[in-house]
Formats: sequence, structure tokens, C-alpha cells
Amino acid sequence: MRTKLIIDTDPGVDDAFAIALAARSADVDLLGVTTVFGNVPLTTTTANARRLLQLCDRPDVPVAAGASRPLLYRELRRLSAVHGSDGLSGHAASLPEATRPLEDSDAVSLMVSLLEAADEPVTIAPIGPLTNIAALLAAHPGVRSKIARIVLMGGAITLGNSTAVSEFNIWADPDAARRVLAEDDVPCVMVPLDLTHRCAVDSSWLTKLAASGPIGQALDSFTPDYLAHYRQVLGYEGIVLHDAVAVAEAIRPGILHTETYPVDIDSSSGPTRGMTIVDRRAVPTSPTGRPVEVAMDTELDVLREFVLSRLAGGQ
Repeated sequence: MRTKLIIDTDPGVDDAFAIALAARSADVDLLGVTTVFGNVPLTTTTANARRLLQLCDRPDVPVAAGASRPLLYRELRRLSAVHGSDGLSGHAASLPEATRPLEDSDAVSLMVSLLEAADEPVTIAPIGPLTNIAALLAAHPGVRSKIARIVLMGGAITLGNSTAVSEFNIWADPDAARRVLAEDDVPCVMVPLDLTHRCAVDSSWLTKLAASGPIGQALDSFTPDYLAHYRQVLGYEGIVLHDAVAVAEAIRPGILHTETYPVDIDSSSGPTRGMTIVDRRAVPTSPTGRPVEVAMDTELDVLREFVLSRLAGGQ
């Protein structure tokens, strides 16, 4: 069985790994890629997505641009210090030019057309702010039945990265995230920072990737700024593949071990804006949010080898 997949993304180093993971997996039917503001502005995330697909020899995959800002408020900051000003540690210009034109339609319109045309339910993997997905579900409720599940990278149970309590993708548009997570008729898996940090890869993993061929070498070349950041976070030479962890679960359901908890998002304007509230009480007397599958664990070596083998040689 091939997984029909749409990726919504804001490339971003970890997004680049995630896109390549899907593009090089023979058991994935990558229907389309849509872009959103996030790590860098929308024009840059869109250019990066198109050129990454060209790098992976996938000009067959359509790309459409989506939201350039959150639903209600302008974002406060980007992550250029982590990903570099171009999203790829200054190496975006080394990517091949995309041969396929950008779609005339916007991101939501492309997703609607792909979902309506699909002969079986489609997995959506949002690995950036959830603005496009919130707009899709709100404006086109008829396509919900065509969505197999949403596997999103976002949220933090114990410790944030944009603030002390909020993860970047959720913090960038918490109103959109709250809207998506409230949809009780669309299955949803949330892959939080707590797990993605545990799935970090070290320098030896990156060396193997770089030695695997031109695509692996290109992906490794995107990591200098990212490495500098995670050297401080992890305490060793390595990086966190946040978005690729979520896409791995989208491709191979069950590679991550999930538990179901009520989840809500703080969309207030205070210091906890963007906080993911995961109600882990044994007997919630008044549950906060609707039940969501939260990725809590994985076989770390299996996950790392799965991602490396797909990026290095495809399948």
C-alpha cells in the first residue's frame, strides 16, 4: 500500500529533510506540497520547497503557496538564527532551479482539488504553522471525509522552544492550531518537541548521510547554522529532525508510539500564548480539549535508521 500524502511546510532545515524523506520513499504517493510562512517568509519557504523537490528529481509534485501570516495576529519573530536567513543555512542558492512552475491556485485550493480527486483517503502532514490547515477545514468541511489523518509536528508537553512553554509551529499561529485540534471528525496525531528532541541524530549519522550521494550531501550542507544552535541545546554535535519524525509516522503508521489525551492550545495574548495543554491526568474531571493521539515514544535506533536509509537511497 502506498500512502497518499500532502505536506504543508515552511522550509526550514528539518522541513528539507522531511520533504526529501517523502519524495524518496517509493511507498509514498506525494500528491502535493503547500507552503506557509514560518521559519522564513512565504516567498522563501515556497522557493525552497520547489527547489528541494527538484533536487529530489520530483518535478511531478505540484507546489502552491499559502498563508503569509497568521489568522489573527502578525507573527512576532522568525527562526533565522536557527535556520539561516534563507532557511537553509545560506545554501538555498546551491539548489537546482525548479522546472515546474508554481501552481496558479493557492495552497487551500490545491489541497481541495487533490483531496477531491483522490480515490482513497489522504494523509496530510503539516510541519509548519497550521494556518493553511485551519483554513482548509473551516472553508471546505466536505473534504474532511477524504482525510485519512493529520500528522502534525508541533506542540510541547514539558518545555517549549519559542517561549518557555510554547513550540514554534503552534506559537506562530495558536488560533489556527486550536481550530485544527478541535476538529473531532478528523483523526490527528501530534508529534511534540518532547519526542523529536529524543530522536536527535549525531555527527556520525550526518557523515553517513553526506557520503550517501548528491542528495545526502546537499541535505548535510544545509546544517551549519542548525548545528550551531543544537550544539548548545543538545550539548553535543548533532541536530534534531523535528519534521522528518512526523513525516516518518505519516509514511509508516505506528513507527511512533502514541497515547490519547485531551489537548487544547492557549490562544490568549499572555506569556503562555501557544502553550500546548496536554491533559495527562488519569481521570480528567473536566477534560481540556478534545482527544488527540500524542506521539510519546519510539524505538530510537529504528526511527533513525528508517530516516537515514530513505534519505540515503530511497525505497
